[in-house]
Amino acid sequence: MILQQRIHPQTIAAGWRLARQYAREALEKSAFSYEDETEVMDAFRQDLFQIARTTLSSKLLTYEKDYFANLAVDAVLRLKGSNNLDHIQILKKAGGSLRDSYLEDGFLLDKKIGVGQPRKVTNAKVLIANTSMDTDKIKIYGSRVRVDSMNKVAEIEESESIFAENGITAIEPADFDGVKRLAAVLGGDIVSTFDHPELVILGECDVVEEVLIGEDSVIRLGGCKSGKACTIVLRGASSRVLDEAERSLHDALCILTNTVKHPKTIYGGGCTEVLMAQAIDAKVPTTPGKKSIAMASFARALRQLPAIVADNGGYDSAELITQLTAAHAAVPESEHCSLGLDMYNGTVGDMKELGVMESYKSKRQVLLSASEAAEMILRVDDIIKCAPRQREQHY
Repeated sequence: MILQQRIHPQTIAAGWRLARQYAREALEKSAFSYEDETEVMDAFRQDLFQIARTTLSSKLLTYEKDYFANLAVDAVLRLKGSNNLDHIQILKKAGGSLRDSYLEDGFLLDKKIGVGQPRKVTNAKVLIANTSMDTDKIKIYGSRVRVDSMNKVAEIEESESIFAENGITAIEPADFDGVKRLAAVLGGDIVSTFDHPELVILGECDVVEEVLIGEDSVIRLGGCKSGKACTIVLRGASSRVLDEAERSLHDALCILTNTVKHPKTIYGGGCTEVLMAQAIDAKVPTTPGKKSIAMASFARALRQLPAIVADNGGYDSAELITQLTAAHAAVPESEHCSLGLDMYNGTVGDMKELGVMESYKSKRQVLLSASEAAEMILRVDDIIKCAPRQREQHY
């Protein structure tokens, strides 16, 4: 639309950059910062809960969003600012309902302990091996071993019980991602050979034991060396429900880790988009040249975000956005505006009272990435396509 007004793309891009600067300043001004430890443990934790709750509102877990928001916040706060999501494992177990999901203190492996080996080891030293620990065997499907006496059977069993005799617990192999996660939480090295065992750093944990989840047994590593490891056990009716629940929960965990890394929060529900749009509109009359036209289009694009939210809720977006804009204009500049869209009632509501919060870092990244992508597309004058290959005629 702006290009049809014969405005050069460079001019449009320059106007967008100005608008992005004003929008970013307004976004920073509207953010809440928590630097004090006491605030992080109290008010900031409440904001983290509201952010997780807002993130889960549009996903499968929306009907249990309060429960899973608490799970996600507890798991992320255990990281103590490290933001390493490898320390948070999501284990899916079919059976029960979503409400039966829980946060396990420790690390769970969906693996089995070797036959005859100890089922519980305390103050464990863990060798993390990314290689097989048995000798090469001939693996032929359907092969059988014939013996002529029970003594021969006893000899075979004795040769495969070295670990059990020495009180060592061996766990069946995991995939490489699981091995890397184990090394991170246990603080040990990943070993591919056994040439120099004295140089290997062993992982440490307080206990290794078998526990039951439903009807399945898994291995629990409690008191890991990192002190941050935990597992979110997801229960659900089917594998499809569990897969979707995992994706939803992973989104919430990513948002929360970014918020903990940059402890700033903002109001959601279209509140900040309208605030940024108003900040740009206030600068348009004082900006000379055609750049002001591009700035006005940037502000219109920002208002499209809450409009899409209203459309998805089945409401009249044009009516709601005009009401929201007028409500923001009525608030004095000295006051912190928290008005946004109340999707439960289809009206303008107070986001502070409704508890609709978002991550400042995430919103800022959306603002910068979207505007930069639009500018890159704008710089493409035309697309040169290769002529389609002529098909050979067969008669």
